[in-house]
Amino acid sequence: MSGIVGVADVQGTVAAGFEPVKDAFVRNFRERGERGAAVAVYRDGHKVVDLWAGTRDVDGAEPWAVDTAQIVHSATKGVAAAVPLLLHQRGRIDLDAPVGTYWPEFKAAGKERVLVRHLLSHRAGVPVLDRPLSPAEALDGESGAHALAAQRPVWEPGTDHGYHAYTYGWLVAELVRRVTGRSVGRWIADEIARPLGLDFWIGLPPEEAHRVGRIGRIEEPAGGGGELRLRVKRSVAEAYKDPQSLTRRAFGAIDPLPDLNSAAYRAAEMPASGGISTARALARCYAAMIGPVDGPRYGYRGGERLFAPATLTLARTEESAGPDRVLVVGTRFGLGFMLHGAGTPLLGPGSFGHPGSGGSLGFADPESGIAFGYVTNGMRKGVTADPRAQALVRAVRSASRGTSS
Repeated sequence: MSGIVGVADVQGTVAAGFEPVKDAFVRNFRERGERGAAVAVYRDGHKVVDLWAGTRDVDGAEPWAVDTAQIVHSATKGVAAAVPLLLHQRGRIDLDAPVGTYWPEFKAAGKERVLVRHLLSHRAGVPVLDRPLSPAEALDGESGAHALAAQRPVWEPGTDHGYHAYTYGWLVAELVRRVTGRSVGRWIADEIARPLGLDFWIGLPPEEAHRVGRIGRIEEPAGGGGELRLRVKRSVAEAYKDPQSLTRRAFGAIDPLPDLNSAAYRAAEMPASGGISTARALARCYAAMIGPVDGPRYGYRGGERLFAPATLTLARTEESAGPDRVLVVGTRFGLGFMLHGAGTPLLGPGSFGHPGSGGSLGFADPESGIAFGYVTNGMRKGVTADPRAQALVRAVRSASRGTSS
């Protein structure tokens, strides 16, 4: 395959009025170096965009299929965040209780005042580990929690925020396990993915392995893919270079990094970075967070919604904002979700969701009724605002305004 996708190469469907999304999707291949990707959009619970194109593997020639799934990196965090919020909705978790109420060992080393609310909004003060985990430890489902129970915070919990790139996943996973007796991946499978008919996994079942494409790094296209190239702030560049910075230490909590295409990584439960999904599943999940979604699918009858109105308010109410101690740039967080802002542009001021390192993105915008999912096998530098995803978001914004009644 040449790597240059035309309109005829794109598979799927687009509802009337959302054609600009298809045009932007094609331009991602023509101008921004896309290898293989999918995008899906729901509006008011109904699917209006479902497109895929390119190759299943970043380094292969087999076409992307209707059911191809990919690792979505930190976009996993948004789906994982739904679990403690739903447990709160069901009366199982008090957001203002100390984490140690549910996980007594976590009280050690000055963490007795860390609240569940702090954990979800990246204010717990434990984005780093004094001793990084090996790949085997990171994937074993136990070592991350043990290390965090012993870890001393690097700032006073609750007083500031910084992106818990990997540790967020182990924190949420252990909290969920202590409250429910189930792993977070099992809970999502039982309570979210199966009822909604989602092709989403934290911990890939062996029988689904054939559907998952290989991911890999791709180069920036010559000339920046038609985008305005912004100079990285010196402070950000220096933070990523300095091995003692919180930035390097947070992203180095696993050292060396595992092989992301290995069967072991895909099968492990990594709620911060290892979710595997289709674009359709990401969009549908966020659609269900803001309202009922259509059916039928895998026996799903339609009509249910995940978040009650009060829970939806919690998801997108600002808990953290300003300079991020890890990412250095400004970030905004609700309870487990990134919020719309200059560093993480979503659809509008009320949007909430989560990007994934390298490009993937899922979010919802309750005001417009839009839910969005984008997955790719071509990883680019950057954490929060990939040009390919942003081109699609701009097209969705334009289309949703044009089709509003």
